[in-house]
Amino acid sequence: MAAQTKVAVIYYSATGTTYQMAQAACEAAGEAGADVRLRKVRELAPDEAIKSNAGWHAHHLETQDVPEAMIDDLSWADVAIFGAPTRFGMVAAQLKQFIDTTGPLWSQGTLVNKVYAAFTSSGTVHGGQETTLTSLFNVFYHWGGVVVAPGYTDSSQFIAGNPYGASHTSNNGEIPPDAVALGACALTARRAVLLGAALKAGLAG
Repeated sequence: MAAQTKVAVIYYSATGTTYQMAQAACEAAGEAGADVRLRKVRELAPDEAIKSNAGWHAHHLETQDVPEAMIDDLSWADVAIFGAPTRFGMVAAQLKQFIDTTGPLWSQGTLVNKVYAAFTSSGTVHGGQETTLTSLFNVFYHWGGVVVAPGYTDSSQFIAGNPYGASHTSNNGEIPPDAVALGACALTARRAVLLGAALKAGLAG
């Protein structure tokens, strides 16, 4: 029997938008037969900044039991799906800081030939979603990974509209991810599991 595909969903979320998207990715990956880990990256903002925003503080408390991501989670995974809000067209600093700790794995070749995918959210329409996703892809290329995107592989993508990865516009945190955005997360995760399993089997053979 083929070994179960291992998926790490690693995310950062301030007020909960990308957390909900991460949960949708985890659920879909699990339904596709994968062994799934949900991991949040470490918060860098000071407590006073978090407490000054009611939504941020509430979400911080809500997810305090979600394990923090470690680079060992990337060693373990066959597939890694990253999610974070965009900040001025780039990935949020919290996720970038985690990525910057992966040098030892990169230098050892541990990150090579894994499947990678991503999702994001922004506060405004056209708020840097595509540039955030493609900036993450640049990291995956450096790692020697295989990038999987949803493309237009399902009719739902003609509504979601982002072929690079799942994305959502939250109106600065006021609008939670809808069925379209969560469906795009699920599609992204299913494709990542499917192709990750095929790659793992092919390399093993």
